[in-house]
Amino acid sequence: MSITVEEKNRLIKEYATKDGDTGSPEVQVAILTSRISTLTEHFKTHKKDNHSRRGLLKLVAQRRKLLDYLKGKDEGRYTDLIQKLGIRR
Repeated sequence: MSITVEEKNRLIKEYATKDGDTGSPEVQVAILTSRISTLTEHFKTHKKDNHSRRGLLKLVAQRRKLLDYLKGKDEGRYTDLIQKLGIRR
């Protein structure tokens, strides 16, 4: 249910703001979005997996907090990120 190392490295390279960047909100949101989408696919076949559903809700809340932070800090970066990831509107 987690993402692979290759997928995580690809996301880091794609969304990093500079070399070696793993902690920027863009990278963190991209990784969380990937994990959320894999869990969403998991729930299509395992409808009664409530333990993992709680984890999914925590991931969504964490992504929401990071997006709120980024929106308050720099709205241009926020809009670019949500368009790139396709998570809003």
